Amino acid sequence: MTVPAPSPPSASAAVPAEAPLLDVRGLEVRFPVRGGVVHAVGGVDFAIPRGQAFGLVGESGSGKTTAALACARLAEAAAGEIRLGGEDVTHISGRELRAMRRRVQIVFQDPYASLNPRERAGAIVRRPLDLMDVGPKSGRQARVEALFALVGLRPEQQALFPHQFSGGQRQRIGIARALASGPELIVCDEPVSALDVAIQAQILNLLARLKRDLGLTYLFISHDLAVVQHLCDEIAVMYLGRIVERAPKRALFARPLHPYTRALIEAAPSADRAVGRAGAPRRRAAAIQGDPPSPLDPPPGCAFAGRCPHAVDRCRTEVPALRDMGGGQAVACLRADGAGGFV
Repeated sequence: MTVPAPSPPSASAAVPAEAPLLDVRGLEVRFPVRGGVVHAVGGVDFAIPRGQAFGLVGESGSGKTTAALACARLAEAAAGEIRLGGEDVTHISGRELRAMRRRVQIVFQDPYASLNPRERAGAIVRRPLDLMDVGPKSGRQARVEALFALVGLRPEQQALFPHQFSGGQRQRIGIARALASGPELIVCDEPVSALDVAIQAQILNLLARLKRDLGLTYLFISHDLAVVQHLCDEIAVMYLGRIVERAPKRALFARPLHPYTRALIEAAPSADRAVGRAGAPRRRAAAIQGDPPSPLDPPPGCAFAGRCPHAVDRCRTEVPALRDMGGGQAVACLRADGAGGFV
């Protein structure tokens, strides 16, 4: 069932059709804490074309969620620029920020905590329409009904409270709520990590169908490369606040260039990586040793050097820049040779 999306507020200037929907340059996010400053995101660049899904992947504490929240203006950028549809939204406030809220919505990680337990499901999905004054009041109930059908919920379930739904059904309510205002960009913050594996597949298939049918653009956050492999067109791997590798999905899995990316791929539970090309069992890489450095006191040089089996003295003193390796693939590793080896 197709749900016509309300027209979002137009950007302040005309934007070329080929311009990315989201363009992030030099994004930095820092949090003052007792004893210092947490460098959560340290100079991140990426762009998402309209209708594409872009994945940010990394361990807990890598900065992926903070970067996404900054793009949605739920965390303040200390430096850099965030452009949405060509419009600089890095420091907008007041009426401009409220207008942006219609254009960017979020599907949260925990479907058990992200829904108001005192509201019925239909009221939860309708609330963005009322808060943002989306469309005529007379048509809002019909839109709620259409959104329920779109995400696979029955009309009578609008009268139920969140505790009367399963985890997967609650996440469907969260997705319907995110779609209500007709957003251009949806930030998916680990939307399946709290669900059973079978339900994860259902929600990922739903997100993929919505992307195809509605032309949605996703910024998808996950710690699991097997999850983003299912949905995303391009993937960036983050480590200690920086992107260490960025590539189209096929290139990343066919030829990972950064040692950290390789370790994440080997750790992802995916059947198509369990055997080699000839059908023989593939030998798994050794687990990464040690823990990530503290973001309160980032080390000099490459942040991954202390855990990397390929690190040399140079790696511990020189910060690697993100280098273009061709084919849309870039890596921040001083020793990566571009063919999957190390110099």
